[in-house]
Amino acid sequence: MDAFAAVNSDTWSRLHHLANKRRLSGADADELLRLYQVTSAHLSLLRSTGPESGLSASLSATLAQARTRFTGVRSNFMEDLAQFFVLSLPAALYRIRWLTVACGAAFCLVGCAFALWIGTSPEALRAVASEAEVQRYVEEDFIDYYSENPAASFAGAVWTNNAWISAQAVALGITGFWVPMILFANAQGVGVAAGMFAAVGKTDVFFSYILPHGLMELTAVFVACAAGLRIFWAMVSPGTRTRSRAVAAEGRSMITVALGLVLVLFVSGLVEGFVTPSTLPVWAKISIGAAVLAAYWLYVLVCGGRAYRAGARGDLGSQDAGYTEVAA
Repeated sequence: MDAFAAVNSDTWSRLHHLANKRRLSGADADELLRLYQVTSAHLSLLRSTGPESGLSASLSATLAQARTRFTGVRSNFMEDLAQFFVLSLPAALYRIRWLTVACGAAFCLVGCAFALWIGTSPEALRAVASEAEVQRYVEEDFIDYYSENPAASFAGAVWTNNAWISAQAVALGITGFWVPMILFANAQGVGVAAGMFAAVGKTDVFFSYILPHGLMELTAVFVACAAGLRIFWAMVSPGTRTRSRAVAAEGRSMITVALGLVLVLFVSGLVEGFVTPSTLPVWAKISIGAAVLAAYWLYVLVCGGRAYRAGARGDLGSQDAGYTEVAA
């Protein structure tokens, strides 16, 4: 093995040099291809006569570098990034727009029911908290929550927490019960909080703190829930595809949604960390939140509609998605 390496080390060094050379002339390119073929044969011989070694690993890395030089990369990173934001992401969000609205309507229905119950029933309010606890929550705890930590760290914590909830909704949506559970639990929490404020006549304070960031934050949760339900429905009703192919295709498309929601929730976290607890007038804070929500829906309906009509569905391309079997 040592003798074989000593005899051929110059060939391998030359291949490594050409693979890392910034510009190749015609003669260099021809030599690169020739040395690539020779070194491939050497690597095959090494692997056939002995176990994997550091030498064979080094040759594999050199060959991979050389192969990249004469085959080129599959696509440009900036082109992939542009395609993601112009085609894949808006098309995937557009596909679940009505399901997103349905999740939002269900959330509002449950939340309003709890708010009405807690706000109008003294017995229900006492079951939630004592009078002193309600007073402390309304006047201190709820409001202090948005300003007790530095804005940047608070925005980061909110962002990661909401991104984790959304990822769970997408990934575990296939179970069928996780999405309804998340929707109900969050609607119950918001409804109980609103009911406590309504019971003491401070509903306006509640909405002044929840709306600036909540418009986009809750919409992002609805989108994640809709994505999870879409994967679940692909398993229930795969159509003309096999069940595994249907779930795989929807899963790839909805993971695109999950990646996009990371950015959406980042913007929502900034609003919650810097706008909600700020000294701006209430109308200004709510207007900022409404503008963020309007920008999201404009992106989905305009860019998403255009991408969807062009044939995009949010799935990976055929090269990345792999082969699919023909099914009737």
